[in-house]
Amino acid sequence: METPKSAEFAHIGKSVIIKGELSGSEDLYVDGSVEGSIKLEGNNLVIGPNGKVRADIHAKVVVIHGKLEGNVRASERTELRSSAVATGDLFTQRVAIEEGAYFKGKIDIQRDATPASPAVTKAAESKPEVKSTAASVPGTSAKMASGAGASSSHSSTTVTKP
Repeated sequence: METPKSAEFAHIGKSVIIKGELSGSEDLYVDGSVEGSIKLEGNNLVIGPNGKVRADIHAKVVVIHGKLEGNVRASERTELRSSAVATGDLFTQRVAIEEGAYFKGKIDIQRDATPASPAVTKAAESKPEVKSTAASVPGTSAKMASGAGASSSHSSTTVTKP
């Protein structure tokens, strides 16, 4: 399985159950059960295939292999792998959802925090806004990438031009 790439990371094993607020300044791999909140500002969180998380998450990158019930605020990227079962809203700059992953909630693509050049801003303003409401159902494929103004919540797709 994928473990955090930094030299410093914490590992919560399959038999560990945590209830309450979990915070830290290193990457975290959760293969156990966490209920409450997880705050890893500037660090990565991986929910392993045996992981069961019922928490609101704040992290730099969130990768989900297991089960998640709660909202995710990822400053860079959120990934739902094929074995993921996630319910809750995602607030992130980039999102990837593999075929077979289950997701129910809203996706809010955040704008990049760094100011863009006027040419890039002008190009972004001319793109149509996409609102999608179903991310992935087992047996189907959905993959979304960064795009300002894209959001998702239940089961239809609407494309509007500004």
